[in-house]
Amino acid sequence: MDEKTIFITGANGQLGTALRRKYPGAQFADIDELDITLEESVNKYDWSNIKVILNAAAYTNVDGAETPEGRVASWKVNAKAVGYLSATARKNDITLVHISSDYVFDGTKSMHKEDEYLSPLSVYGSSKAAGDLIVGTLPKHYVLRTSWVIGEGKNFVRTMLEIGKKGINPKVVSDQIGRLTFTSELVRAIDHLLSTNAPYGAYNISNDGETASWALITKKIYEMAGLKNTVTDTTTDDYFTGKENIAPRPLQSSLDLTKIHSAGFTSVDWESELKRYIEKENE
Repeated sequence: MDEKTIFITGANGQLGTALRRKYPGAQFADIDELDITLEESVNKYDWSNIKVILNAAAYTNVDGAETPEGRVASWKVNAKAVGYLSATARKNDITLVHISSDYVFDGTKSMHKEDEYLSPLSVYGSSKAAGDLIVGTLPKHYVLRTSWVIGEGKNFVRTMLEIGKKGINPKVVSDQIGRLTFTSELVRAIDHLLSTNAPYGAYNISNDGETASWALITKKIYEMAGLKNTVTDTTTDDYFTGKENIAPRPLQSSLDLTKIHSAGFTSVDWESELKRYIEKENE
């Protein structure tokens, strides 16, 4: 695959940064050249040499999306912009790879499969579900549903390490269950689907391994980092008591990986990836 025919949106985000490292020859544009939330901007961009759009752009402030301004921003980026990109992909015979979220589900099933009916609980989840439905109408598309993404920049692992090193003993929710997804895993999965010409459609992507709560993951972080902090389990309801504009969370975020495995992809266990990540952070 010629990297020059790949276009990355959201190129400066956690996933976008990892994708640019994987595909250094790929194209991307700053907002002055291309604003995907504006139809005119998308339409006038030169897509003639693009074969694949990797859409890593998203509004991901889950609680922020519950505010009046955030609600508009969330739908603007996660749904309307996706509509513009999808129209462009259809018009120019481009494959659109779109990153979705476990938040399109209500978290009542212990393991989510790709064909589960969408049932979002929050504004963010609803806007992501709308994007999924739009992309799903394209003849050439991959929707990658993922959970608990960890990459460069601000993220849960980095935050827990920072407060741990300050001697803080955090309270962490123990009733939300899932698996971490490192951007390295997402990039590998994207590359696998494209390079093997896997059947188009929706795929769940996360690291493999036993499912775990955020509290258990935090304990693993401190154990691997050689920190002696204690972690107190709490419930999601108790953790957010008294706080405003809090989005409802799916309590079960575990994604069934059978489909991506059937496509020949071998997942990496989240604990081994976490260990590597922490070692790199502590260098």
